[in-house]
Amino acid sequence: MLYKRNYIKNSTPIFTPPKGNKPRPAFIQYAIKKAKETDVARGAIHYIIKPKDPKTGEFLHRKRRLNEHRACAMRAMVQAMLYHFNLSSEIVQASVEQLSDECGLSTTSQAGNKSITRASRLITHFMEPMGFVKSEKKWDPVLRNYMPKMISLTPLFFMLFDISSERLYNARIQQLGWINKNLLEKGFKKISFVEAKQRSIDARIRSILKYRESKHLFFKKKRKAEKMFSLEEKEAKQKILTFLVKRYSLSELGKMGLQGLKKQVNTEYYYLKKLITTPYKEFYSKQKN
Repeated sequence: MLYKRNYIKNSTPIFTPPKGNKPRPAFIQYAIKKAKETDVARGAIHYIIKPKDPKTGEFLHRKRRLNEHRACAMRAMVQAMLYHFNLSSEIVQASVEQLSDECGLSTTSQAGNKSITRASRLITHFMEPMGFVKSEKKWDPVLRNYMPKMISLTPLFFMLFDISSERLYNARIQQLGWINKNLLEKGFKKISFVEAKQRSIDARIRSILKYRESKHLFFKKKRKAEKMFSLEEKEAKQKILTFLVKRYSLSELGKMGLQGLKKQVNTEYYYLKKLITTPYKEFYSKQKN
């Protein structure tokens, strides 16, 4: 029988922080440093804790320790989750897809389909049953499906790299104090941990909805662009010209002139061409900036 030797793509994943993000709080930087220095996939806590089904609460049987591929994925994932962790709300302000991308765990098939299965299974089948993280799904009433999971880190997560619940709580108190100081300076009332968490959840949901709406519109435009480029260039440009004539008023067309209109047609044509070849992630990052 033949065995696949390299059935895992990127067997040594490493967390790479996103470019342009603000410096993380001192406690987060300290926690990431501790996580790097500790083998979070092989600690004693893995053999003390019994995994539970998050839905039923029933204990699950573990046949063996984490295999090395999943252990490597966890080492990277822990750092990524810490990087995006909001101290006051205990929420990881990143989707599983974003975490997967930043850890190098995402893969793309020959057909061009993206998969985040490796990251998703690590969270769903191990980190959540072990009690290191909790996840919650919210329903999107517009697209009528579930939004990306909302992940929160538990005190047990921090015990993976020897940070006590007390130290975590003190860091959260300090962070909330800093938030309230800013609120008071702006003339607002102080908030509690519960209110801070709700604000963070609301902000995260708004961010997810904005992303999903943007993605929906992007692929809608992309389908139209692909349809346009199935035509000959001359015919495609003629259609673009027709759209532009409808878009602008007579006075605007007059100011633009024949050369200006021709330039606008070429600009629109090459924009549509770029739209077809640009991955959504790159498009979205440009939109944000």
